[in-house]
Amino acid sequence: MTALGFLYPGHSAEDDYPRIEQLLGSDIRLDVVHTDIGTDAHRVDALLEMGAADRLAAGVEELRMSGAESVVWACTSGSFVYGWEGAHDQVRTLARTAGLPASSTSFAFVHAAQEIGARRVAVAATYPDDVAGLFAEFLRAGGVDVLQVRGAGIITAAEVGTWGEEEVFALARAADSPDADAVLLPDTALHTATHIPALEKELAKPVLTANQVTVWEALRLTDRRVNAPSLGALFTKEPIVQV
Repeated sequence: MTALGFLYPGHSAEDDYPRIEQLLGSDIRLDVVHTDIGTDAHRVDALLEMGAADRLAAGVEELRMSGAESVVWACTSGSFVYGWEGAHDQVRTLARTAGLPASSTSFAFVHAAQEIGARRVAVAATYPDDVAGLFAEFLRAGGVDVLQVRGAGIITAAEVGTWGEEEVFALARAADSPDADAVLLPDTALHTATHIPALEKELAKPVLTANQVTVWEALRLTDRRVNAPSLGALFTKEPIVQV
C-alpha cells in the first residue's frame, strides 16, 4: 500500500480524491487533510495568506500519522501566486516541516506538461483574469509556452465547486487553441475527475486538471507508476518525469 498525502484548502471539490482513488484501481490510498482557507477569494492577498507556511504546517502532523509517503499542497492559486522562486521556497518549507518529499499543484502542472510532451498549452481558468495571468507567468517560468488564457472571473472556491459538466466543458472549449498541445484547468476547487476522458475526446488532445495532476505528482514523488486511462493521457505515459 502506498499512502499519498494532500493538504487541501477548505471544502469544494475534495470528493475528486476518493473518485480518483477508485479510478486508480490499485494499492494506492489518498489521504486528504483540510487546511484553513481563511478568506475564500481568488485575490492575491487572500491567496498569499492561504498558502502561508503556518497554515500548511497545521495539517502536516495528521498526514504523517496516516503514514503518507509524500505530501502535495493541493492548491494551484495558493502556490503560483508566490511566483516561481517563492513557490519553491513554499515547497521546501513544507518538505522540512513534514519530513517528506513535497510539492504543490502548480509544480505538478509543469511536471505533467513535461510528461506528456506539451510544450504549448491553453489555460482554462475559473479565476479572474489577473490571477489567471499569474498562472500563465508561472508556467512560462517552468518552460511551458502559454498560447491562450481564458478566465471565468469567479472569485470564490465555493462557487467553483458548484460547477458541473456543462460549465467545465464550455470553459475548456472557449480556452482551447488549435496550436495548443494540451488544455489546462488549474483550479482544485473544480470537479473534473469524472470528466477527463470525455474532455480529451471533445478537444482531441490531452487535458490536465488540477486534482488529476496533484495525485500524479504525489505518485511521482514516491516513484510509483499507475496506468489508469480513465484519468486521461497523463496516466498512460511513461517514463515518469525525473527532476
